[in-house]
Amino acid sequence: MTSAVILAAGFGARLRPITDTRPKCMVSLAGRSLLDRQLEVFRDCGIDDVSIVLGHAPESVDPAVYPLRRFMNEEYRSTNMVASLMRASTLFDGTRDVLVSYGDIVYERRVLESVLANRHQISVAVDRRWRDLWELRMDDPLSDAETMRIAVNGRIEELGKKPKSYDDVQGQYIGLFRVAAEVAPKVVDFHHRLPLEGSYDGRDRSNMFMTSFIQALIDAGFDVGAAFIDGGWLEIDQLADLERYESLAGKGKLSGYYDDRL
Repeated sequence: MTSAVILAAGFGARLRPITDTRPKCMVSLAGRSLLDRQLEVFRDCGIDDVSIVLGHAPESVDPAVYPLRRFMNEEYRSTNMVASLMRASTLFDGTRDVLVSYGDIVYERRVLESVLANRHQISVAVDRRWRDLWELRMDDPLSDAETMRIAVNGRIEELGKKPKSYDDVQGQYIGLFRVAAEVAPKVVDFHHRLPLEGSYDGRDRSNMFMTSFIQALIDAGFDVGAAFIDGGWLEIDQLADLERYESLAGKGKLSGYYDDRL
């Protein structure tokens, strides 16, 4: 059995004013919210047990329309993604695999299928064709990219650091991963044993990046592996992203990057 949890607590400052009254998951892309698009892919892959972590403007996610299990991160303004994930720690009880998805991304069914089929204890979606999307969104892709070093056995050795060259980037983490039931309670326990005031890439535990947490799991010996994909997803991080995608959709060209029929 696989459950899914969508992390959607953040304020989404770079998408203001659209996100003044809604979380990023409720932003519309080509006429449909990011949340609707994710839920459709979950259903297509047989995942019906879906939770969401909310914080900013939770009332905009109408429970009558979205009857999802809800967790709240009331401290969303002063914490980061890992803290939101831990608000849903009861899901990691060892009875199910847990799929973790950022709320500001959309992806084709084949992307999710790759993660679900991967057999590492922690399976991380890694886009080998990441430069196509980065070159659409920015003039200097390397300036925004993060390291991704992968061993020949598919295990991830390093992610989330600042790359010196494209050789340091074997793919990009997209904000989607699966934690196998057998290690799910251990992942939560590992987090809780991390010193609260420790330094994780310059941040304390409450504000650490998800990549910093995954790297800590790798360093502690967890089996963290790459579920390779080749495009088929989008990140909506700022207004310029949304404007580019809407322009492509209007010209019938968005499917070159993300096709919601697949």
